[in-house]
Amino acid sequence: MEAPEKATNVTWHAHQVNRAERARIKGHGAAVLWFTGLSGAGKSTIANAVETLLNERGVHTYLLDGDNVRHGLNGNLGFSAEDRVENIRRLGEVAKLMVDAGLVTLTAFISPYRADRARVRELLEPGEFIEIHCDTPLATCEARDPKGLYRKARAGEIRDFTGIDAPYETPEAPELVLDSGARDVAALAREVVHYLETHGIVGAADSAA
Repeated sequence: MEAPEKATNVTWHAHQVNRAERARIKGHGAAVLWFTGLSGAGKSTIANAVETLLNERGVHTYLLDGDNVRHGLNGNLGFSAEDRVENIRRLGEVAKLMVDAGLVTLTAFISPYRADRARVRELLEPGEFIEIHCDTPLATCEARDPKGLYRKARAGEIRDFTGIDAPYETPEAPELVLDSGARDVAALAREVVHYLETHGIVGAADSAA
């Protein structure tokens, strides 16, 4: 994919209402919960469960789902290595804006390359990027095959499918590792929320608004 032409004659404008003010009126911190893993690993399912728990406690959230974003913002991107890099670059910038808005932002992307995930981490302040590896075995993901994609990849109908004929680079030091093949979704969602509590991003349940 050819690199887009960089904009010129642009100036960054500082706003009077800053991140700290946005956090103050919301009553909690902001962060990116970056769920990564193979297709069928449970990323979207767990992220949805986490967002539900947070919303029940009055936490301001937004969930960016990989398929949903490809219907609009990234609708012009395919699944080549180059397009995958650009896909995550754009999503990282969106997540950064949402953190600046004071939201707990959940993402559910395969995001197969370590370098791409590292670049998103670098966009944020220390502690704001929480990498969550949905470390569900390939055999389990393929047995689930909720969209029929593994079957098509095995039949050669889909090319560059992560885990089959395209690589997935396992996180080396994620903040959390979850296996939806071994534990139920509700327990995994509570583990993620507990992480947010212990790191001061949201208040404990008994003190939540």
